[in-house]
Formats: sequence, C-alpha cells, structure tokens
Amino acid sequence: MILSKISITNFRNYSNLKLDFNKKINIFIGNNAQGKTNILESIYVLSITKSHRCSKDLFLIKNNEVFSKINGCIIHENSLRKNYEILINEHGKKVSINDVPLRKTSEYISNINTIMFCPDDLEIIKGPPNGRRYFLNIEIGQFYNNYLKILNNYNKVLKNRNEYLKNNLNNFNNIYFDVLTDEIINLNIQIIKYRNDFINKINFYIKKIYKDLVGNDEIYIKYDTFVEILDDKKIYKEIKKKFNKILYQEKQQGTTLIGIHRDDFSIYLNDVKINNYGSQGQHRISILCFKLAEIEMMRENKYIKPILLLDDIFSELDNEKKNNILKYIDNDLQIFITSTDINNIDNSLIKNADIFYVEDSNITRRGELNGKE
Repeated sequence: MILSKISITNFRNYSNLKLDFNKKINIFIGNNAQGKTNILESIYVLSITKSHRCSKDLFLIKNNEVFSKINGCIIHENSLRKNYEILINEHGKKVSINDVPLRKTSEYISNINTIMFCPDDLEIIKGPPNGRRYFLNIEIGQFYNNYLKILNNYNKVLKNRNEYLKNNLNNFNNIYFDVLTDEIINLNIQIIKYRNDFINKINFYIKKIYKDLVGNDEIYIKYDTFVEILDDKKIYKEIKKKFNKILYQEKQQGTTLIGIHRDDFSIYLNDVKINNYGSQGQHRISILCFKLAEIEMMRENKYIKPILLLDDIFSELDNEKKNNILKYIDNDLQIFITSTDINNIDNSLIKNADIFYVEDSNITRRGELNGKE
C-alpha cells in the first residue's frame, strides 16, 4: 500500500499543499512547531477520518477558514489506484472514494491501513481506560471491515437504553426494555469476540518482537472484559444473568452499568501489570512492540503492507533499539518519518529516502521546491 501523492487544503497551518511521495521512505526535517507532524497527521486523518492528536474535527481546520480537505492517491497491493478524500466543516465530515460519496465513515475506514508511532503513544498505556478503548477500536476497525458498524450499532442501542433507564422509571415497560437488553447483549458478544481475537493475534506476534528488541522479559496483553469469554450460548446466559442482577442499580443510577463500553486492556511484563507502575521506557517499548505486532498481523493475515508514520520516535531510542526496530521495517513498506535532526535517523534509511525540509509551513524537497503555504 503506497500513498503516491496528497493534496491538503486549509489543514492546520497549511492553506494549499501538494506533495508527491517516494514509494519507500519520506523524511521531514525541521524545528518544532513548523508543520512536520501536521503532514503525518493529514495522512492519518485521510486513513482513519480522525486525528490522533485531538478529538474535535473542527480543530483541524486552519484558522479563519470554514473547511478543510485532504485528498490522496493510494496504490493498493493489486496495483489498483484509488483516490480518497475527506472534507471537514462545521456540519461534520464527508468521505468519498474515486469521487463517489460514502454514506458512513465506517464504510471508508479499513481501505487505507496506517500504523502511527508518536510520542503521545505513552498515554495509551498510562492514561485512562477510555483512551485505550478508543485506540483498540481504531486498530480493530482497520483490521476487520465490519467492526466499526457493529460498534456504532452498539452505541446507538446503549444510548437508547440509557435514555430509557433515565426517563421512564415511573412508566417502565419491561417488554420493551427486555428487547433493548437482548439487543445489547448480542452486540456485546460480537464485539467481545472481535476484541478477543485481535488481542490473541497481537499476543502471537508481540512476544518474539519484544524479545528481539529488548532481549529479555516476557510480555503479553490481557483483554479486560466484564464476562468470561465462552461460546455464544453460554456467554449470552452469563451476560443476561449479570444484567438481571444489576437491574435495580441501573434503574437507580439511570445508566447501563456493564458492557464493552467499560472494557480495557492491560500490558504485562513478567506477569506484572505495567499500566500504572511500569517505567516510561517500559511503556514506550511495549506500545512500540504492540504496533510492530500489528504490522505483522496485517502482512500475514490481510496480505497488506500498511503505511508507517513515525513521528519523532528515533530521538527517544538508543542505537541498539533503533537497529532492532529496523529489522521489522520491511523494504517494501512505505514510511513517513519526522525529526528535528537528521542525525537521529539511521543512514540506511536516509540513503533511500526523499527528504523534505519544513520551515514555517514551507516545504522544500531536497533539490527542489515542492510545496508551500
């Protein structure tokens, strides 16, 4: 999978920018706050339809403008070229493929597969559970086409169930409420299976990767859900029993107290949970290995080579870990790298790269002017 070119309008600090890319390695060099990360962010938004840096889409629109648009050409594994576009304004966002608008963003996501590495990744482990759920949902959505549709359905049913619990306590219709509960149980089961399968696949790859990068310690990811994972009939009965047990509490609190919307995952090193107690170095290398495991999953399970976005990560790693990571970066992967200092990047990457110098929203390709504000 290769991003051959991108066109950006009113995105962050860029008014109009058009860039063609090397099918292998693209490196953006510049001081902080010049616009390097914004380029990688635009690629991520083109892929995922959301930013990895902020939750509100309107923040992506350049100051004093009313819309932002990103358009990119992707060459897929079968050599098929497709144009992807996302438009963001005060009314929301619209996505299209080859100029054909799509009704739902869930139909768009998973067409472009990207793996982003950035300094903020530490918050995935150290931060609250909702951040890990969000991360997990985005990554699974790239891997399984249908996952986000099921998750959207779950959120709709959850909203209806919560509103009913909150507003109908004095006029409670048990039959209608049982229908809502039955529906949310079945959606819980589907999402639990997707998440559990994804985590199992991560564990299959991450152990070897961690050993190669660190040389010792055992790592595994544990999916923390509210019910024991059994076959469909048994898990349905188990969840139904749990809902029946807490119905009185749910009525009193006016909300759904159990479900996948409260799930989490934990990272263990040598059987010790490191989410809250591990060092910053352990956190950084663990989430790095998690994402390297995703690359292997995509290559071996979807036969896709994702686009890699490396936002200033090499400056945080020693030479040994850099060299070990390079073993997992296949020559056939397209890579986008940002750094404040080209000396932080391995020479083996630089010699095959297109290098862009970024200063105050102006981008100069090594040897030519390729885009500007």
